[in-house]
Amino acid sequence: MTGWLAATLQAIVLVAALVLVHRPLGDAMARVYEGTRHLRVERAAYRLMGVDPDADQRWTTYLRSVLAFSLVSVLGLYLLQRVQQHLWLSLGFDPVRPDQAWNTAIAFVTNTNWQSYSGEQTMGHLVQMAGLAVQNFVSAAVGMSVAIALVRGFARQRTDRLGELLGRPGARQPAHPAAAVVRRSGGHAVRRRRAEPARVHRRDDAGRCGATDSRRPGRQPGGDQGAGTNGGGFFNANSAHPFEGPTAWVSLLQVFLMLVIPFSLPRTFGRMVRDERQGLAIAGVMATPWTAAVLLLTWAESAHPGTALRLAGAATEGKEVRFGVPLSTLFAGSTTLTSTGAVNSFHDSFTALGGGLTLFDMMLGEIAPGGVGSGLYGMLVLAVVAVFVAGLMVGRTPEYLRKKIGPREMKRPRSTSSARRPWCSPALPWRWRCRGSARAC
Repeated sequence: MTGWLAATLQAIVLVAALVLVHRPLGDAMARVYEGTRHLRVERAAYRLMGVDPDADQRWTTYLRSVLAFSLVSVLGLYLLQRVQQHLWLSLGFDPVRPDQAWNTAIAFVTNTNWQSYSGEQTMGHLVQMAGLAVQNFVSAAVGMSVAIALVRGFARQRTDRLGELLGRPGARQPAHPAAAVVRRSGGHAVRRRRAEPARVHRRDDAGRCGATDSRRPGRQPGGDQGAGTNGGGFFNANSAHPFEGPTAWVSLLQVFLMLVIPFSLPRTFGRMVRDERQGLAIAGVMATPWTAAVLLLTWAESAHPGTALRLAGAATEGKEVRFGVPLSTLFAGSTTLTSTGAVNSFHDSFTALGGGLTLFDMMLGEIAPGGVGSGLYGMLVLAVVAVFVAGLMVGRTPEYLRKKIGPREMKRPRSTSSARRPWCSPALPWRWRCRGSARAC
Protein backbone atom coordinates (compact mmCIF):
# COMPACT_ATOMS: atom_id res chain seq x y z
CA MET A 1 0.00 0.00 0.00
CA THR A 2 2.88 2.33 0.75
CA GLY A 3 4.28 1.81 -2.74
CA TRP A 4 0.96 2.57 -4.38
CA LEU A 5 0.54 5.66 -2.21
CA ALA A 6 3.96 6.89 -3.32
CA ALA A 7 3.07 6.16 -6.95
CA THR A 8 -0.18 8.11 -6.65
CA LEU A 9 1.62 11.05 -5.10
CA GLN A 10 4.22 10.98 -7.87
CA ALA A 11 1.52 11.09 -10.56
CA ILE A 12 -0.32 13.91 -8.78
CA VAL A 13 2.88 15.95 -8.42
CA LEU A 14 3.75 15.42 -12.08
CA VAL A 15 0.32 16.42 -13.39
CA ALA A 16 0.13 19.41 -11.03
CA ALA A 17 3.56 20.61 -12.18
CA LEU A 18 2.59 20.30 -15.86
CA VAL A 19 -0.66 22.20 -15.28
CA LEU A 20 1.15 24.87 -13.29
CA VAL A 21 3.82 25.42 -15.94
CA HIS A 22 1.56 25.05 -18.99
CA ARG A 23 0.29 28.63 -19.10
CA PRO A 24 3.40 30.69 -18.20
CA LEU A 25 5.78 28.60 -20.33
CA GLY A 26 3.40 28.59 -23.29
CA ASP A 27 2.94 32.36 -23.05
CA ALA A 28 6.69 32.88 -22.73
CA MET A 29 7.39 30.86 -25.88
CA ALA A 30 4.67 32.79 -27.74
CA ARG A 31 6.32 36.09 -26.75
CA VAL A 32 9.69 34.82 -27.94
CA TYR A 33 8.36 33.71 -31.33
CA GLU A 34 6.26 36.83 -31.88
CA GLY A 35 8.54 39.43 -30.31
CA THR A 36 10.89 41.78 -32.13
CA ARG A 37 13.10 42.85 -29.23
CA HIS A 38 16.59 41.36 -29.05
CA LEU A 39 18.99 41.02 -26.16
CA ARG A 40 22.36 42.71 -26.37
CA VAL A 41 24.21 39.41 -26.65
CA GLU A 42 21.83 38.33 -29.40
CA ARG A 43 22.44 41.51 -31.39
CA ALA A 44 26.19 40.98 -31.07
CA ALA A 45 25.85 37.42 -32.35
CA TYR A 46 23.70 38.59 -35.28
CA ARG A 47 26.29 41.21 -36.29
CA LEU A 48 29.07 38.63 -36.05
CA MET A 49 27.20 36.21 -38.33
CA GLY A 50 25.82 38.91 -40.64
CA VAL A 51 22.22 37.88 -39.98
CA ASP A 52 19.13 40.08 -40.09
CA PRO A 53 16.88 38.58 -37.39
CA ASP A 54 13.82 40.57 -38.51
CA ALA A 55 13.93 39.46 -42.14
CA ASP A 56 11.10 36.99 -42.81
CA GLN A 57 11.81 33.98 -44.99
CA ARG A 58 9.62 32.46 -47.67
CA TRP A 59 8.75 28.81 -47.18
CA THR A 60 11.26 27.73 -49.82
CA THR A 61 14.07 29.63 -48.09
CA TYR A 62 12.92 28.31 -44.73
CA LEU A 63 13.04 24.75 -46.03
CA ARG A 64 16.51 25.18 -47.50
CA SER A 65 17.70 26.70 -44.22
CA VAL A 66 16.43 23.73 -42.20
CA LEU A 67 18.06 21.21 -44.55
CA ALA A 68 21.34 23.13 -44.78
CA PHE A 69 21.55 23.59 -41.00
CA SER A 70 20.91 19.88 -40.43
CA LEU A 71 23.44 18.87 -43.08
CA VAL A 72 26.17 20.98 -41.48
CA SER A 73 25.28 19.51 -38.08
CA VAL A 74 25.53 15.93 -39.38
CA LEU A 75 28.90 16.54 -41.02
CA GLY A 76 30.28 18.37 -37.97
CA LEU A 77 29.21 15.67 -35.52
CA TYR A 78 30.55 12.95 -37.80
CA LEU A 79 33.92 14.69 -38.04
CA LEU A 80 34.05 15.19 -34.28
CA GLN A 81 33.64 11.46 -33.70
CA ARG A 82 36.16 10.48 -36.33
CA VAL A 83 38.97 12.65 -34.90
CA GLN A 84 38.21 12.19 -31.21
CA GLN A 85 41.56 10.47 -30.54
CA HIS A 86 43.28 13.81 -31.22
CA LEU A 87 40.94 15.87 -29.06
CA TRP A 88 41.19 16.99 -25.47
CA LEU A 89 39.53 14.65 -22.93
CA SER A 90 39.41 11.79 -25.42
CA LEU A 91 40.21 9.33 -22.56
CA GLY A 92 42.41 7.38 -24.95
CA PHE A 93 39.50 6.10 -27.03
CA ASP A 94 39.96 5.22 -30.68
CA PRO A 95 37.99 7.07 -33.34
CA VAL A 96 34.41 5.91 -33.75
CA ARG A 97 33.96 3.55 -36.69
CA PRO A 98 32.69 5.29 -39.86
CA ASP A 99 29.38 3.41 -39.97
CA GLN A 100 28.80 3.98 -36.25
CA ALA A 101 29.73 7.66 -36.57
CA TRP A 102 27.27 8.19 -39.44
CA ASN A 103 24.54 6.34 -37.56
CA THR A 104 25.07 8.39 -34.39
CA ALA A 105 25.39 11.73 -36.18
CA ILE A 106 22.18 11.28 -38.16
CA ALA A 107 20.30 9.92 -35.14
CA PHE A 108 21.19 12.86 -32.89
CA VAL A 109 20.69 15.58 -35.53
CA THR A 110 17.28 14.24 -36.54
CA ASN A 111 16.26 13.56 -32.91
CA THR A 112 15.72 9.92 -33.82
CA ASN A 113 17.23 8.79 -30.50
CA TRP A 114 18.80 5.66 -31.92
CA GLN A 115 21.81 4.70 -29.77
CA SER A 116 23.61 1.49 -30.77
CA TYR A 117 26.78 1.91 -28.73
CA SER A 118 27.91 1.98 -25.11
CA GLY A 119 28.68 5.62 -24.42
CA GLU A 120 31.12 5.22 -21.54
CA GLN A 121 33.26 2.85 -23.64
CA THR A 122 33.04 4.55 -27.03
CA MET A 123 33.24 8.35 -26.78
CA GLY A 124 35.33 10.80 -24.82
CA HIS A 125 34.13 13.71 -22.74
CA LEU A 126 34.53 16.36 -25.45
CA VAL A 127 32.51 14.42 -28.03
CA GLN A 128 29.81 13.77 -25.44
CA MET A 129 29.58 17.42 -24.36
CA ALA A 130 30.43 19.45 -27.49
CA GLY A 131 28.82 17.01 -29.92
CA LEU A 132 25.99 14.92 -28.53
CA ALA A 133 24.83 17.28 -25.75
CA VAL A 134 24.77 20.23 -28.18
CA GLN A 135 22.66 18.26 -30.64
CA ASN A 136 20.29 17.34 -27.81
CA PHE A 137 19.55 21.06 -27.63
CA VAL A 138 19.84 22.07 -31.30
CA SER A 139 17.75 19.25 -32.78
CA ALA A 140 14.90 20.16 -30.42
CA ALA A 141 15.19 23.83 -31.42
CA VAL A 142 14.93 22.85 -35.10
CA GLY A 143 11.80 20.80 -34.39
CA MET A 144 10.21 23.75 -32.61
CA SER A 145 11.12 26.06 -35.50
CA VAL A 146 9.37 23.75 -37.96
CA ALA A 147 6.28 23.62 -35.74
CA ILE A 148 6.19 27.41 -35.38
CA ALA A 149 6.49 27.79 -39.16
CA LEU A 150 3.24 25.83 -39.49
CA VAL A 151 1.64 27.86 -36.71
CA ARG A 152 2.57 31.11 -38.47
CA GLY A 153 0.92 29.75 -41.59
CA PHE A 154 -2.35 29.53 -39.64
CA ALA A 155 -1.86 32.84 -37.85
CA ARG A 156 -0.83 35.07 -40.77
CA GLN A 157 -2.97 36.31 -43.62
CA ARG A 158 -2.03 37.11 -47.24
CA THR A 159 1.68 36.44 -46.90
CA ASP A 160 4.12 33.67 -47.73
CA ARG A 161 6.62 34.68 -45.05
CA LEU A 162 7.33 32.31 -42.16
CA GLY A 163 9.78 34.30 -40.05
CA GLU A 164 13.26 33.26 -38.93
CA LEU A 165 14.59 29.74 -38.49
CA LEU A 166 16.38 29.66 -35.12
CA GLY A 167 17.87 32.99 -34.02
CA ARG A 168 16.21 34.37 -30.90
CA PRO A 169 13.97 31.32 -30.25
CA GLY A 170 16.95 28.97 -30.25
CA ALA A 171 18.90 31.19 -27.87
CA ARG A 172 16.15 31.43 -25.27
CA GLN A 173 15.15 27.84 -24.62
CA PRO A 174 14.19 28.14 -20.93
CA ALA A 175 14.07 24.56 -19.68
CA HIS A 176 17.59 23.31 -20.40
CA PRO A 177 19.74 25.51 -18.11
CA ALA A 178 17.15 25.38 -15.32
CA ALA A 179 17.05 21.58 -15.52
CA ALA A 180 20.84 21.36 -15.36
CA VAL A 181 20.90 23.47 -12.19
CA VAL A 182 18.16 21.47 -10.48
CA ARG A 183 19.62 18.09 -11.40
CA ARG A 184 22.93 18.99 -9.77
CA SER A 185 21.25 18.69 -6.38
CA GLY A 186 20.01 15.17 -7.12
CA GLY A 187 23.05 13.30 -5.88
CA HIS A 188 26.81 13.29 -5.52
CA ALA A 189 27.27 11.46 -8.82
CA VAL A 190 25.39 14.14 -10.77
CA ARG A 191 27.07 17.06 -9.02
CA ARG A 192 30.57 15.71 -9.51
CA ARG A 193 32.38 17.67 -12.24
CA ARG A 194 35.94 16.29 -12.24
CA ALA A 195 37.08 14.80 -15.53
CA GLU A 196 38.94 11.81 -14.09
CA PRO A 197 37.18 8.42 -13.87
CA ALA A 198 35.40 7.35 -10.70
CA ARG A 199 36.26 4.09 -8.97
CA VAL A 200 33.25 1.78 -8.70
CA HIS A 201 33.48 -1.33 -6.50
CA ARG A 202 31.48 -4.39 -7.49
CA ARG A 203 31.36 -8.17 -6.97
CA ASP A 204 31.69 -10.50 -9.96
CA ASP A 205 29.85 -13.79 -10.59
CA ALA A 206 32.47 -15.77 -8.67
CA GLY A 207 32.03 -13.63 -5.59
CA ARG A 208 35.35 -11.79 -5.95
CA CYS A 209 35.45 -8.05 -5.22
CA GLY A 210 37.05 -5.66 -7.67
CA ALA A 211 37.15 -2.03 -8.73
CA THR A 212 36.55 -0.65 -12.21
CA ASP A 213 36.69 2.80 -13.74
CA SER A 214 33.32 4.38 -14.51
CA ARG A 215 33.93 7.32 -16.80
CA ARG A 216 31.45 10.12 -17.30
CA PRO A 217 31.63 13.72 -18.49
CA GLY A 218 31.90 16.68 -16.15
CA ARG A 219 28.71 18.09 -17.66
CA GLN A 220 25.91 15.52 -17.66
CA PRO A 221 23.59 15.75 -20.72
CA GLY A 222 20.48 14.77 -18.74
CA GLY A 223 18.77 18.18 -18.81
CA ASP A 224 19.06 18.55 -22.59
CA GLN A 225 18.26 14.87 -23.04
CA GLY A 226 14.93 15.19 -21.25
CA ALA A 227 13.78 18.66 -22.26
CA GLY A 228 14.83 18.05 -25.87
CA THR A 229 13.16 14.60 -25.94
CA ASN A 230 16.47 12.97 -26.85
CA GLY A 231 17.38 9.46 -25.79
CA GLY A 232 21.15 9.38 -25.97
CA GLY A 233 22.51 8.87 -22.48
CA PHE A 234 26.17 8.76 -21.48
CA PHE A 235 25.85 5.31 -19.91
CA ASN A 236 24.61 2.18 -21.59
CA ALA A 237 22.06 1.73 -18.79
CA ASN A 238 20.77 5.25 -19.54
CA SER A 239 18.61 6.79 -16.80
CA ALA A 240 18.59 3.54 -14.82
CA HIS A 241 22.27 4.14 -14.00
CA PRO A 242 22.82 5.68 -10.55
CA PHE A 243 24.97 8.43 -12.08
CA GLU A 244 22.11 9.61 -14.33
CA GLY A 245 19.18 8.74 -12.06
CA PRO A 246 20.54 8.80 -8.49
CA THR A 247 17.16 9.22 -6.78
CA ALA A 248 13.49 8.70 -7.51
CA TRP A 249 12.73 12.42 -7.60
CA VAL A 250 15.43 12.97 -10.25
CA SER A 251 13.80 10.25 -12.36
CA LEU A 252 10.45 11.98 -11.88
CA LEU A 253 12.07 15.28 -12.89
CA GLN A 254 13.24 13.66 -16.12
CA VAL A 255 9.66 12.60 -16.88
CA PHE A 256 8.55 16.18 -16.26
CA LEU A 257 11.23 17.51 -18.64
CA MET A 258 10.06 15.15 -21.39
CA LEU A 259 6.48 16.40 -21.15
CA VAL A 260 6.76 20.07 -20.24
CA ILE A 261 7.49 21.58 -23.68
CA PRO A 262 5.24 19.24 -25.75
CA PHE A 263 2.31 19.99 -23.41
CA SER A 264 3.07 23.75 -23.31
CA LEU A 265 3.38 24.27 -27.07
CA PRO A 266 -0.41 23.97 -27.61
CA ARG A 267 -0.76 27.02 -25.35
CA THR A 268 1.79 28.79 -27.56
CA PHE A 269 -0.27 27.81 -30.60
CA GLY A 270 -3.47 29.17 -29.06
CA ARG A 271 -1.82 32.49 -28.23
CA MET A 272 -0.32 32.91 -31.69
CA VAL A 273 -3.58 32.16 -33.56
CA ARG A 274 -5.57 34.29 -31.07
CA ASP A 275 -7.80 31.39 -30.05
CA GLU A 276 -6.76 29.82 -26.75
CA ARG A 277 -9.56 27.25 -26.92
CA GLN A 278 -7.84 25.59 -29.88
CA GLY A 279 -4.70 25.20 -27.79
CA LEU A 280 -6.66 23.65 -24.92
CA ALA A 281 -8.36 21.24 -27.31
CA ILE A 282 -5.03 20.05 -28.72
CA ALA A 283 -3.54 19.69 -25.23
CA GLY A 284 -6.56 17.63 -24.17
CA VAL A 285 -6.23 15.34 -27.18
CA MET A 286 -2.54 14.85 -26.36
CA ALA A 287 -3.23 14.13 -22.69
CA THR A 288 -5.88 11.45 -23.29
CA PRO A 289 -3.67 8.71 -24.81
CA TRP A 290 -0.82 9.57 -22.42
CA THR A 291 -3.08 9.05 -19.40
CA ALA A 292 -4.49 5.81 -20.80
CA ALA A 293 -1.02 4.50 -21.64
CA VAL A 294 0.39 5.17 -18.17
CA LEU A 295 -2.60 3.56 -16.43
CA LEU A 296 -2.60 0.47 -18.66
CA LEU A 297 1.17 0.03 -18.36
CA THR A 298 1.03 0.29 -14.58
CA TRP A 299 -1.79 -2.25 -14.43
CA ALA A 300 -0.01 -4.67 -16.78
CA GLU A 301 3.30 -4.55 -14.91
CA SER A 302 1.71 -4.70 -11.46
CA ALA A 303 -0.34 -7.82 -12.24
CA HIS A 304 1.30 -11.06 -11.12
CA PRO A 305 -0.48 -14.12 -12.53
CA GLY A 306 2.66 -16.29 -12.59
CA THR A 307 4.35 -17.98 -9.64
CA ALA A 308 7.54 -15.92 -9.86
CA LEU A 309 5.66 -12.66 -10.26
CA ARG A 310 3.33 -13.61 -7.41
CA LEU A 311 6.30 -14.19 -5.11
CA ALA A 312 7.95 -10.93 -6.17
CA GLY A 313 4.69 -8.98 -5.90
CA ALA A 314 5.02 -7.50 -9.38
CA ALA A 315 6.96 -7.84 -12.63
CA THR A 316 10.20 -6.44 -11.19
CA GLU A 317 12.67 -8.10 -13.58
CA GLY A 318 14.48 -5.45 -15.62
CA LYS A 319 13.30 -2.59 -13.40
CA GLU A 320 15.42 -0.49 -11.10
CA VAL A 321 14.35 -1.38 -7.56
CA ARG A 322 15.08 2.16 -6.36
CA PHE A 323 12.21 3.41 -8.54
CA GLY A 324 9.77 0.53 -8.40
CA VAL A 325 7.15 -0.52 -10.92
CA PRO A 326 4.93 2.62 -10.93
CA LEU A 327 7.76 5.09 -11.63
CA SER A 328 9.17 2.72 -14.26
CA THR A 329 5.85 2.52 -16.10
CA LEU A 330 5.33 6.28 -15.77
CA PHE A 331 8.74 6.78 -17.35
CA ALA A 332 8.11 4.14 -20.03
CA GLY A 333 4.75 5.59 -21.08
CA SER A 334 6.15 9.12 -21.23
CA THR A 335 9.35 8.25 -23.07
CA THR A 336 7.62 6.20 -25.78
CA LEU A 337 4.81 8.70 -26.33
CA THR A 338 7.29 11.58 -26.67
CA SER A 339 9.68 9.53 -28.85
CA THR A 340 12.43 10.34 -26.35
CA GLY A 341 14.21 7.01 -26.15
CA ALA A 342 15.58 7.48 -22.62
CA VAL A 343 14.71 4.67 -20.21
CA ASN A 344 14.97 3.98 -16.48
CA SER A 345 13.96 0.32 -16.98
CA PHE A 346 14.40 -2.16 -19.80
CA HIS A 347 11.29 -2.44 -21.95
CA ASP A 348 12.23 -5.89 -23.27
CA SER A 349 11.82 -7.15 -19.70
CA PHE A 350 8.22 -5.95 -19.48
CA THR A 351 5.40 -8.43 -19.53
CA ALA A 352 3.91 -9.46 -22.87
CA LEU A 353 1.04 -6.99 -22.53
CA GLY A 354 3.24 -4.22 -21.12
CA GLY A 355 5.79 -4.63 -23.90
CA GLY A 356 3.02 -4.57 -26.47
CA LEU A 357 1.71 -1.34 -25.01
CA THR A 358 5.11 0.32 -25.28
CA LEU A 359 5.32 -0.73 -28.95
CA PHE A 360 1.86 0.70 -29.55
CA ASP A 361 2.89 3.93 -27.83
CA MET A 362 5.87 4.20 -30.16
CA MET A 363 3.47 4.36 -33.10
CA LEU A 364 1.80 7.37 -31.45
CA GLY A 365 5.10 8.89 -30.36
CA GLU A 366 4.82 11.90 -32.69
CA ILE A 367 1.40 13.14 -31.61
CA ALA A 368 0.53 12.08 -28.06
CA PRO A 369 2.08 14.37 -26.92
CA GLY A 370 4.97 13.79 -29.30
CA GLY A 371 8.48 15.17 -29.30
CA VAL A 372 9.46 18.81 -28.96
CA GLY A 373 7.86 20.50 -31.96
CA SER A 374 6.94 17.29 -33.77
CA GLY A 375 3.98 16.65 -31.48
CA LEU A 376 2.38 20.00 -32.26
CA TYR A 377 2.80 19.93 -36.02
CA GLY A 378 1.74 16.28 -36.12
CA MET A 379 -1.49 17.18 -34.32
CA LEU A 380 -2.08 20.17 -36.59
CA VAL A 381 -1.69 18.05 -39.71
CA LEU A 382 -4.18 15.54 -38.30
CA ALA A 383 -6.56 18.41 -37.46
CA VAL A 384 -6.43 19.71 -41.04
CA VAL A 385 -7.09 16.25 -42.48
CA ALA A 386 -9.95 15.63 -40.03
CA VAL A 387 -11.60 18.97 -40.79
CA PHE A 388 -11.30 18.37 -44.53
CA VAL A 389 -12.84 14.88 -44.37
CA ALA A 390 -15.59 16.04 -41.99
CA GLY A 391 -16.45 18.93 -44.28
CA LEU A 392 -16.80 16.60 -47.25
CA MET A 393 -19.07 14.29 -45.27
CA VAL A 394 -21.48 17.03 -44.18
CA GLY A 395 -21.37 18.88 -47.51
CA ARG A 396 -19.84 22.11 -46.20
CA THR A 397 -16.65 23.91 -47.18
CA PRO A 398 -14.02 22.75 -44.65
CA GLU A 399 -12.63 25.59 -42.58
CA TYR A 400 -10.09 25.63 -39.75
CA LEU A 401 -9.09 28.79 -37.88
CA ARG A 402 -10.90 30.98 -40.42
CA LYS A 403 -9.02 29.46 -43.33
CA LYS A 404 -10.71 27.53 -46.12
CA ILE A 405 -9.36 24.03 -46.67
CA GLY A 406 -9.83 22.80 -50.19
CA PRO A 407 -8.11 20.43 -52.60
CA ARG A 408 -5.26 22.91 -53.09
CA GLU A 409 -4.42 22.83 -49.37
CA MET A 410 -4.51 19.03 -49.30
CA LYS A 411 -2.06 18.63 -52.19
CA ARG A 412 1.48 19.71 -52.89
CA PRO A 413 1.10 23.32 -54.09
CA ARG A 414 2.44 24.48 -57.40
CA SER A 415 5.04 27.18 -57.53
CA THR A 416 3.49 30.64 -57.74
CA SER A 417 5.57 31.63 -60.75
CA SER A 418 4.69 28.51 -62.77
CA ALA A 419 0.99 28.89 -61.96
CA ARG A 420 0.91 32.36 -63.58
CA ARG A 421 2.64 31.36 -66.83
CA PRO A 422 1.12 28.90 -69.32
CA TRP A 423 3.25 25.94 -70.29
CA CYS A 424 3.88 25.59 -74.03
CA SER A 425 5.51 22.78 -75.98
CA PRO A 426 6.14 23.13 -79.74
CA ALA A 427 6.62 19.37 -80.02
CA LEU A 428 2.89 18.70 -79.42
CA PRO A 429 -0.01 19.28 -81.82
CA TRP A 430 -1.33 22.84 -81.84
CA ARG A 431 -4.53 22.16 -79.91
CA TRP A 432 -2.59 20.34 -77.13
CA ARG A 433 0.42 22.67 -77.25
CA CYS A 434 -0.63 25.15 -74.59
CA ARG A 435 -1.62 24.47 -71.03
CA GLY A 436 -3.39 27.76 -70.42
CA SER A 437 -5.19 30.32 -72.49
CA ALA A 438 -4.53 30.49 -76.23
CA ARG A 439 -4.02 34.26 -76.00
CA ALA A 440 -1.29 33.82 -73.41
CA CYS A 441 0.53 31.33 -75.62
